[in-house]
Amino acid sequence: MTAGGAVAGRPVVAAILLAAGEARRMRGRDKLLEAIGGRPALRHAAEAALASRADRVLVVLPPEAAPRREALAGAAVEIVVAADCTEGMAASLRAGLEAVDPGTDAVVILLADMPEIGSEAIDRLIAAFDPAAGREILRATAADGRPGHPVLFGRRFFGQLAALKGDRGARSVIAGAPAGSVRHVPIAGRAALLDLDTPEDWDAWRAGRGGS
Repeated sequence: MTAGGAVAGRPVVAAILLAAGEARRMRGRDKLLEAIGGRPALRHAAEAALASRADRVLVVLPPEAAPRREALAGAAVEIVVAADCTEGMAASLRAGLEAVDPGTDAVVILLADMPEIGSEAIDRLIAAFDPAAGREILRATAADGRPGHPVLFGRRFFGQLAALKGDRGARSVIAGAPAGSVRHVPIAGRAALLDLDTPEDWDAWRAGRGGS
């Protein structure tokens, strides 16, 4: 569903798309503006989130990001600026969480450079979320079981996520979670592991898809 308006009887979930990184390994190119099926990668990721069951889609951008904003023009996302994004991923996580409504039950953390993550992957995480049954962190895995992204976190972990510092993600929160609260959700193929950080990564991925 598009952002806005939770459905009664199920948890309220926000998707937070992290898109404030500097993409230093791209040697001057912005990986979030690389084309996927004729659309910028950032737009592709945002539209996947909007097509999911998430109730809101928040996109975290750096302060100076005019081309990335243009890539999102007309999309029903909410832009959040991470003023201190040079600190690293933790700053983007904090900015996204600060913009989440108090009544939100869970957030799905998405990376914008994972081109094979679609709405189905997000929906699988949302469907598996069940705090009453102890399923409070849902992590996507590749078909072979290797853990990757995206990851859903229930509300009880928001404080820990907001306390993270530096250029690291939420691995420490996952590692320190109570036994049984972290569940793996298989996603077809390697989508949960495939992130594209260099021009060579993008060229190889496109070659494997017939140039698209």
